[in-house]
Amino acid sequence: MRIQIKESAGLVIDIQERLFPHMDHSGLLLANTVKLLKGLEVLGVPVLLTEQYPQGLGHTLEEVRTLCGSAEPVTKAAFSCCDEPAFLSALEHSARRTVIICGIEAHVCVLLTVIDLIENGYVPVVAADCISSRKPGDREIAMERMRTEGAIITTMESVLFELAGVSGTDPFRAISRLVK
Repeated sequence: MRIQIKESAGLVIDIQERLFPHMDHSGLLLANTVKLLKGLEVLGVPVLLTEQYPQGLGHTLEEVRTLCGSAEPVTKAAFSCCDEPAFLSALEHSARRTVIICGIEAHVCVLLTVIDLIENGYVPVVAADCISSRKPGDREIAMERMRTEGAIITTMESVLFELAGVSGTDPFRAISRLVK
């Protein structure tokens, strides 16, 4: 299955001020997530955004928030984004069936969202280099489970070039500069 621009939406799960610094390889995670979101912006892919209990965990990192266009964060208490009616409504309204995912934590909110997206007939595409957990082992087990459940596991660079489709275009050149 090829990932197509017109079928895709991005999803940023809970990349928040108080939780993010505790993620494994947080610097690399932020750099890759910023590249992914800039690439999705170049390609015209809309992005959805969630925040888990922001009064306790803070809001989305500013570096990430500014790359999410006009998307307003959907506040949630449940771990799965799909358990929040406002999220499902926004996703339905986007009319996109493929969801390109970045976020934290891999073994909780990301994993449960992926499982529920599949159950709801969506195709989750997990950018493996744009998700993390506090403990590397938790991330690795979550990756295995997501793959077993039927998610597409890829990387930020791979998904951006797949969406771009061909070389020699302005979007291709912009993405090439981003991933260098």
